[in-house]
Amino acid sequence: MTAASRLISVCGRLGSWLLPIMIALLFLVVLLRYVFNTGWIGLQESVLWLHAAVFLLTAAWTLANDAHVRVDVFYSRFSARGKQRVNVIGTLLLLLPFASFMLYASVPYVLRSWKMAESSFEAGGLPAIYLLKTLLPVAALLLLLQGLIMLLQGINHLRSTRIPTA
Repeated sequence: MTAASRLISVCGRLGSWLLPIMIALLFLVVLLRYVFNTGWIGLQESVLWLHAAVFLLTAAWTLANDAHVRVDVFYSRFSARGKQRVNVIGTLLLLLPFASFMLYASVPYVLRSWKMAESSFEAGGLPAIYLLKTLLPVAALLLLLQGLIMLLQGINHLRSTRIPTA
């Protein structure tokens, strides 16, 4: 396992450990609202932050484990070589451009947020929203890394399974 793969795995596992915390906090929000008729904006925002963090930290890990949503009307019928071709083409034409654009678009957005020390607009909301926004370029970098790993693996697989010509 490469260092990039380990980084993606660590971030993914970290994100997955945030899920039980998010569920417990969401339960607490519902309990406070419907049983005790009270609430706390910061607690509600923390659930949103955790949801975003889970998604952003686990996207590349999910892709690495082939656990992402796939519409495979045709894909499931392809041979292993055909699937690798689709993966390589999809990575080149969709994943890498998307992750590159996400990185390109998110960096100025995050830098502005850091520069103004952005916090929640809600009274009682969470401070330092720029920390959450920082996960946008992090997720883009993780997706780029995973895309490059998949691309190299796919190309290597296609080269190794090349049908010899006579």
